[in-house]
Formats: sequence, structure tokens, C-alpha cells
Amino acid sequence: MGPSLCPNPFKGFTLRSESFEGLNDVFQGTSVDLSPLNSEWEAGQRRSLTGGVGGARKDRLHPSFPVFCSQGRRKMAPTHVLRCCQRGLAWIPVIFIALVVCWSYYAYVVELCLFVYLAVFHVSFIMFVWSYWKTIFTRPSTPSKEFCLPKSEKEQYEKEQRPETQQEILKRVATSLPLYTRTGAGAIRYCDRCQVIKPDRCHHCSACDMCVLKMDHHCPWVNNCVGFSNYKFFILFLTYSLVYCLFIAASVLQYFIKFWTNDPPESHAKFHVLFLFFVAAMFCISILSLFTYHLWLVGKNRSTIEAFRAPVFRNGPDKNGFSLGFSKNIAQVFGDQKLYWLLPVFTSQGDGFSFPTRLVTVDPEQPTDCLQPGGLDKG
Repeated sequence: MGPSLCPNPFKGFTLRSESFEGLNDVFQGTSVDLSPLNSEWEAGQRRSLTGGVGGARKDRLHPSFPVFCSQGRRKMAPTHVLRCCQRGLAWIPVIFIALVVCWSYYAYVVELCLFVYLAVFHVSFIMFVWSYWKTIFTRPSTPSKEFCLPKSEKEQYEKEQRPETQQEILKRVATSLPLYTRTGAGAIRYCDRCQVIKPDRCHHCSACDMCVLKMDHHCPWVNNCVGFSNYKFFILFLTYSLVYCLFIAASVLQYFIKFWTNDPPESHAKFHVLFLFFVAAMFCISILSLFTYHLWLVGKNRSTIEAFRAPVFRNGPDKNGFSLGFSKNIAQVFGDQKLYWLLPVFTSQGDGFSFPTRLVTVDPEQPTDCLQPGGLDKG
């Protein structure tokens, strides 16, 4: 509203031109500087009280005249409402965070706990079954035909009765093979039942009736020989079975406690809760010891057979003969691609016939330039 639309409240006393222009600017909304107007208002008040020119008193002002505070701000209802709105809007981020926290607690505790339990259970269950299946149905690797005696040497070996002569025949054939281990007597290792020269770390399994490459042991729980072709699967089988049993025992523990505190679940579930906890705990304890032992074997690059009987090289037995250091020992079983370490897919290094070795006199846990990728002896 322009100043021409309301009575002039300053009639009776003189305003400086610049003050009037400042007042006009305020009314027109083009200025917020109220100091000139306030100064003139205070001067008019003093003149009115002392009987000066104009004699305009505060109570004679037109009702539409705006009142100004001492801080130079205009007291109007819309400004107060705006400030209240601003203060209210400032709490929106805080309220938003509080609501998110409350919702996350509700969503996890009330809505997702059951889903999370089922998700973890099924992941561990699938990996357990997958690795168990691979351990059972992966056929053990056996020596290739190049480890069989040629027909002529085989006939000579079978006709010969003297062990010394038989060893000479085996040595002639073994010169072209990657063999670095011997029997306890220093002879070439030969399987009379399979009629093959045994590769390094290969042993005959009486249960499977075959020679198995890098044989670890025959496991009745998988009804199969654990060796080069499925040793990684066996380690993962132990890993996921341990996780599976631990998760079951932990998730059933609360119901197991209720069973013994006379606050059991429904009657038809009593037996399942009790039996499930005991079975999971029992297998967890037994698997944990076996799992820890085989992790130690992997770190040393030994098989179970080699842990009880050190492999014999030309220079004598050496329990650390195949140890290449911890990281390389792990890679021998799980491979170089860490992405596949936890998956039951074959990633082991080598072909199962030959393995890198270390010198007998060298500390296998110390780095050295004496590593022989092809074997210990070259002669």
C-alpha cells in the first residue's frame, strides 16, 4: 500500500526529505532500513511531549500507522508465523533420523530375524551339501599310463626273482619319470597290485583297491578316498559342515534352554529341539578337531600319511620336503585365484604326478633361492 492511500501521520511536524523518502520506500517494500523512520518517530515523540511544533501525540496517530520496535524490525503477525515454521522445519532432519533408527530396529528384530536365520541356514546348507557331494562322487585320481612298465620291462620284472635286478629294471624306467621319493630302503616305489610305479605322494588304498594320487586317507564318512582330486572339496566339506552345525546349535540354544527350564515349546517339537541341539553340538566338537588338524596339514603341505610317516628322498626322510612356505602351501590346495577358494570347484595346482620340493637341509619356513620346481634331486 502506498503512502498516498492512508492519512499522513506526520502532519504537524516537519520531516526531512530523505526521511520521507525512506518511509515511502518502506511502505513500497523496496527498503528494509528503518533507522531513518525510527529516528524521526522518536524526534516527533519528544516534540509532542514538550509542546513543540506539530504537537502530534502517539494516541492521535492513525490506526493504520505501523509500529516499529527499537531493534528496527516491524512487528507483524506473518513474520512470527514464518519464524515458527522455520523452527519446525529445522527439526525435520532430526525426526527423519529418529524414525529411520526406530524403523530399522523394528524391521530387523520383528520382521527380518526369521528371514535372516533362514537365509544363513540355507546358504550354509547348500554349500555343505555341495562340497559333501563333490567329496563323495569325485573319483580319485590314479597314475597315468606312463607310470606303467612297458611290456618288455614288465615281462622281465615278473620273471626276475631277485629284488636287486627288479630294482634295476624299475630304475631304467624311472629315469624318464618325475620321481623324487623312495621307499624307506631307498628303492623305487612300485605297486605290485596295480603294477605301476608310484608317483610321488601316491599310495595304494586297500579299501578302493587302487593307487591314489597324493592320497591323504580313506574316509568312511564319504565312502571315498581323499586325495589330489578331491582334497580341496574335503576341506570345504569340513568348513561348511562346521558352520552348519555351529549355526544350528546357536539358533536352537534358546529353545534348548527353555526345555530345561520347564518352559518348553510345543509338545511335538520337544524331541526335535533336544535331539537337534545334541547332534549339532556333538558333530561340531568332532568336526572342529578334524578341521583344525587338516588346516594345519594344509599350512605345512603334508598329507595325513606324510604326517605319520615322513616322505623319503634320496638324502633321507624329510617331513618338510614338500613345504614351500605358508602362502604357497595354501595355493597348492586352493589355487591362485582366491575368488574360487570357498567354492567346491577344482582349483588345486599341479597334475598330481609331480610336486615342487625343497632341499632336505633347508628350513622350509625361510625364503631361499634353493627351491627346485621340478623336484629335490635331478640325478
